[in-house]
Amino acid sequence: MSLVDRNVTVLGGGIGGLAAALALAGRGARVRLLEQADAFAEVGAGLQITPNGSAVLAGLGLAAELSAIGMQLQAVELRDYRRPEPLLRLEMTRSRHGNPHPYLLVHRADLIDMLANAARLRGVDLCLGHKVCDIRVLADECRLTLEQGKQEHAEILVAADGLHSLGRGVLGHAGKPRFTGQVAWRSTVPSRLVGGQNAPEAKVYMGPKRHLVTYPLRRGELVNVIAVAERQEWAAEGWSHQVDSTDMRRSFSSWAPEVGRLLMVAEVVHLWGLFQHPVAECWANGRLVLLGDACHPTLPFMAQGANMALEDGWVLAAMLAREDRPEAAFQTYHAARVHRVKRIVARSTGNTGIYHMSALPARGAMHMGMRLLNRIAADQMLARFDWLYGHDVTAIYP
Repeated sequence: MSLVDRNVTVLGGGIGGLAAALALAGRGARVRLLEQADAFAEVGAGLQITPNGSAVLAGLGLAAELSAIGMQLQAVELRDYRRPEPLLRLEMTRSRHGNPHPYLLVHRADLIDMLANAARLRGVDLCLGHKVCDIRVLADECRLTLEQGKQEHAEILVAADGLHSLGRGVLGHAGKPRFTGQVAWRSTVPSRLVGGQNAPEAKVYMGPKRHLVTYPLRRGELVNVIAVAERQEWAAEGWSHQVDSTDMRRSFSSWAPEVGRLLMVAEVVHLWGLFQHPVAECWANGRLVLLGDACHPTLPFMAQGANMALEDGWVLAAMLAREDRPEAAFQTYHAARVHRVKRIVARSTGNTGIYHMSALPARGAMHMGMRLLNRIAADQMLARFDWLYGHDVTAIYP
């Protein structure tokens, strides 16, 4: 069916919702986006937009704007938690994975601003302060009830409303997630406080039952820090829980000196629990369809949450434009996406075992193997990710 002048409602003003709104508007739809927050606030911190994600942003006409807000990643270093020299250095600019688009380090707030501004310019009706409390799926529409009691009708409803998705619950996937026994702290630190650590590199420090990742943001003005530790005490899921930094510093107190210096100056720190959610089996019913974390939440160990949502938005718009009925479009969208996202979710879960290896003999053998790879086959290591980074949905579904 043609999307020209079709009415589409998008629920959720995150990366996936805004990207979907842009992709739909670009194919002629009249798009109304409902976001419960009163403003697009600076929530979250650093993101890695990998080539499969930057391909979508280029397809949306935002390549120049993305380059202006991002730093192109040059290398990823895997390090032992006690030593300054890398075990394995992957030169990210050396391999393009069959995909010409860049690997960028971006502040989430900058990306949201870029997408929201582009959506406004393309006629998307951005409705802030619109919290949806109930969704009813009818024969040829969805009926939404807002917090204030007002009702709205959606010819097509795209639920891009995140981990705690109302749309996911309507489709019967509101089961309780499983706490992984891991928590994550995040913070951003002015690089001037740690000697100007602004080289466009990501460093992954690996230690027993924990790991820590750092990389620069905003042209090197900030250092993004994500620290993950295994812990039995439950922590709430979500990005907004600000905590004292003492526990984070204590958890990494015996690590390399540069880690200690970084954590010592981290002032605003947020903590969240890492939970495992199954990929939803059903992504659509009637005129309701799920997108991004609403249907396939993932652990953050492959940096693919935002990138999967970007891919979803593009593919969904393409399928709605090519199929005669929305219901048929939703089926082909699910078929095009489900195997890929399941593979990414599974690989993300598996990376914990590599980063957090505790047994000394096994960890020593793994580190020895990384050093050997670093000397003779680092580029071949990068080629193992061609299936992930080389995937360009804009070329597959033009």
